[in-house]
Amino acid sequence: MQREVLIERYFTALISGSRPDARAVVDELVEADCPADKILTRLMWPTLNHIQKLYRADQMNELAHHYATRLMRMQADQMQMRLEQKARRNERVLVVCGPEEPEELSAQMVADLLEADGYDTFFLGGGVANDEIANQLAEMNADKLVVFGATASTVPFTRLLIDRLHDIGACPKLQIIVGGGIFNRADGLAEEIGADLWATDPEELIEVMGEEPERRMTPDQRTVGRRRRPRPKGKSADKQAEATAA
Repeated sequence: MQREVLIERYFTALISGSRPDARAVVDELVEADCPADKILTRLMWPTLNHIQKLYRADQMNELAHHYATRLMRMQADQMQMRLEQKARRNERVLVVCGPEEPEELSAQMVADLLEADGYDTFFLGGGVANDEIANQLAEMNADKLVVFGATASTVPFTRLLIDRLHDIGACPKLQIIVGGGIFNRADGLAEEIGADLWATDPEELIEVMGEEPERRMTPDQRTVGRRRRPRPKGKSADKQAEATAA
């Protein structure tokens, strides 16, 4: 219940643009010695997810949406400085996302958490052409590509990017992980486009990447339209599919 109260207070402060009230909620958690990663995953992420649901349903106006996402991004930047850094894994990760502010914010949280978890993380954001992403992956000899916070309109480009990476074979060891955004609302979409792993939120993404570093889709599993495999425990997505992503 305490968590729900804090989220409600934080949500109210964000949509009203009250910087002091939003700071007060986060400061309470910091003073209570709550780790920065928990503030990001247990307060900021669910609040952002709730904001996005309301906005997509036309239950939040543009003003409140802008207030909330811009103010939360400022506080997420501050949390990054508080994250405890674990031992380096010597694995390079490129993080990309959809082009909108909320998608970039959620992907930024993921990038910050991945870096704290020991990955050498490069945050590209959204709006970059597939050719440039593919070239960058090859140049940096990336171990993992994370697509977090994709929108329905960007899914076809994500699918083309994954197909291109498999076709050219420039990064044979590359593991592709997707999550958040449209992947949480279109059941089976992550599998259809050929992702090796998927997660519904930043915390789960860190977990599955740590638990299954060697998992890769086989070519037949990447074929769109084939019978889907049972989804591994802990990686289920919402059953609501969006026709625009089909």
